[in-house]
Amino acid sequence: MEPYLILLGIVFVLALLVVVFIVFKGRSPKTGKKKKRSSKDNDAKLNEATKRLVNNPQDAHAMNAMGEVYYDEEQWDKAMKIFESLTDIVTRTPVADLDNFEIFYRYAISALRLNMTEQAYRGFTLAQSLKQDNFEVNYNLGVLEFERKNYERCLQLFQHARTINPDNSPVLRYMGHAFFRLKKPKEAMNLIRKAIDLAPDDKESLYTLAECYYEANQTDQALRIFSHLRADPIMGPSACLISGIIHTETRQNELAIQDFDMGLKHHNIKPDTLVELRYYLATIYIKQNEIANAIPLLKLLQHETPGYKDVNVLLAKYQELYANRNLQIFLMSPSADFVALCRKIVITYYAKAKVKIVNISVNKNEWADILAEVDTPKWSDLIMFRFIRSQGSIGELVVRDFHSHLKDVKAGKGVCITVGNYTEEAKRYTEARLIDLIEKERLAVILNGVDAKIAVLRAGKK
Repeated sequence: MEPYLILLGIVFVLALLVVVFIVFKGRSPKTGKKKKRSSKDNDAKLNEATKRLVNNPQDAHAMNAMGEVYYDEEQWDKAMKIFESLTDIVTRTPVADLDNFEIFYRYAISALRLNMTEQAYRGFTLAQSLKQDNFEVNYNLGVLEFERKNYERCLQLFQHARTINPDNSPVLRYMGHAFFRLKKPKEAMNLIRKAIDLAPDDKESLYTLAECYYEANQTDQALRIFSHLRADPIMGPSACLISGIIHTETRQNELAIQDFDMGLKHHNIKPDTLVELRYYLATIYIKQNEIANAIPLLKLLQHETPGYKDVNVLLAKYQELYANRNLQIFLMSPSADFVALCRKIVITYYAKAKVKIVNISVNKNEWADILAEVDTPKWSDLIMFRFIRSQGSIGELVVRDFHSHLKDVKAGKGVCITVGNYTEEAKRYTEARLIDLIEKERLAVILNGVDAKIAVLRAGKK
């Protein structure tokens, strides 16, 4: 008896397994939905719908059946046309036994697959009017609103989607990016961090997180991420640009040069990013007095991006500086080099003169005053020289201050030298006073000849 019972039990279990297999055979393991109908079934359904439409081109049920076949077979162009026509029909006159939500949704999805965003937007909007709590509708409509830059509206839609699926990474991602574009970096940070935890390979979100830190003045955290992304083939150029800007702002010029240079070594750089990398690298070279490295970049910018920022002004200025080493020293070198050049000018300013420098004072690297005893074959006097490094216009107040200083040191005459120019008020003030005003053009001549004159003096002493 017992073997019979055991055999009966085995048969029962096998029968149960067969039933379960049959029940679940036609279902997808991921979605639980029925698998696509066979090609034979679809052909039959399509033939039936076609016959009905021949008799009645407005047969909504036949159109829906045909649309389902095309949708099932992912023939998106045909499906979109069918469901678009159906959408027009059912929005005018309700049709019994048709699921309007499904029609609108399939119309939207078909249009989306064809990158027809206006039609997709319309379909999802109609679908959302019937079901406000559908995840796919809220998500896709939110994406379309994001692409339209309607960030407040897209956040509302994504919030609906999030109530249905709180841990959906794309939803968190889009919400974070939307908050960032609304200039709300703190709200964006929290969401983007969660999205990155769920999708660690999302480099664009990682980059945006760094931007959030930067906007929130958390530059150390931002710099760590940007530095990490510098080698990335997609985000690398932009990461190098922002990393370089941060290093520039913190006066770490050598590190900034490394960042910009690394960015320019990437391939397929976005045009705007390429222009900015070149511009920032050129300006940081100028700050480092590396004019020879800056000029080729400025020329490239002038050729490829005419009128970009102050490139024309910089190029005109620094080409002249590059051609005149002493002008570079006068404008850009440290105070010690600047004063050394000024001493040369004082010594050679008057021909056949013996010059003894009595005193030198420097005012915040803005100008240098040199007091000198000058003895020539015809006269001797105490002369005060002021060398002004500014390239702008020198006004009357600076000249008045210089004249007052002349009186204090009992100098017989003053020579005020600038690489810029003097205002008319400044020139009028010196008309009845013993002050010579030397402007840019005359200074250029002096700078071009000063080294040769020094060489002659040294040769004469030998």
